[in-house]
Amino acid sequence: MPVNMKTRFTEMVGVEHPIMQGGMMWVGRAEMAAAVSNAGGLGTLTALTFPTPDALRAEIDRCRTMTDKPFAVNLTILPSVTPPPYAEYRKAIIDSGVKVVETAGSKPQEHVDDFKGYGLQVIHKCTSVRHAKSAERMGVDAISIDGFECAGHPGEDDVPGLVLIPAAADVVTIPMLASGGFGDGRGLLAALALGADGINMGTRFCATREAPIHDAVKQLLIDNDERATHLIFRKFHNTGRVAKTPVSDQVIEISARDDAAFSDIQPLVSGAKGRVAVETGDLAAGLIWAGQIQGLIRDIPSCKELLERIMSDAKAISTRLAALNSH
Repeated sequence: MPVNMKTRFTEMVGVEHPIMQGGMMWVGRAEMAAAVSNAGGLGTLTALTFPTPDALRAEIDRCRTMTDKPFAVNLTILPSVTPPPYAEYRKAIIDSGVKVVETAGSKPQEHVDDFKGYGLQVIHKCTSVRHAKSAERMGVDAISIDGFECAGHPGEDDVPGLVLIPAAADVVTIPMLASGGFGDGRGLLAALALGADGINMGTRFCATREAPIHDAVKQLLIDNDERATHLIFRKFHNTGRVAKTPVSDQVIEISARDDAAFSDIQPLVSGAKGRVAVETGDLAAGLIWAGQIQGLIRDIPSCKELLERIMSDAKAISTRLAALNSH
């Protein structure tokens, strides 16, 4: 029997379980988002996975043929030599009638204002308490606070979730998701105890049957332990956490040289090569982005099985703790 758990987050976005699938480049496609939403969580399409705003519109339409439940779209704003047409992607999201958007990256004010003007709910991803406070002032509806354990960009402060989540919960009044290092019922219950209203999972959803990535990559996530990640780009003040692979080993080695410039590693770290790795399973082709939660991934369930397990485990732990305290 599925276990439901109401929080401010589930009430806000209209889902059964306080679990969101984070935005993930090349992974946040309709198959993934629909599977998570159908399982009672909030699935997410990643806007920039699609080469044009029209391609994103088509994917939103495709997702709607696969689920009638709420799903979100992630729009990540990052510094770029040739920035994508963010305003056009934003328009595609608004025009398509999507109700929830996850924003991430720098200076999202104009995007937040536009989304809010059209009545969308905005969840903004932050890696520090100060950014969470400024996002709340900016008018977002919820925060996703991303601890040091996470895949992707954990920021430069190196504060793990055990401290970051309650520190943010102490000063932020809007709903908050805990992100980075979550993948099971223990983590969900811990996040709620620390003051969050749910969890945002990325890497754990990569190791599900519906994730549109190669089986060899899913197997890598099972084989790797919690130590098998690298922090790359630290020297260039844009730290990223990726899975330990021959490519990330090489990036670390080159970056360690005194005279290393970003251009020395650029050919190894391009997004196009990461896409090849994810889609073909060739681990030597490009980077695989993954968090320390790898150490807790031991199987490849369906999204439905995963969410049901997380919820029932969280409930069982909660019941056990209550019983201990009733004596």
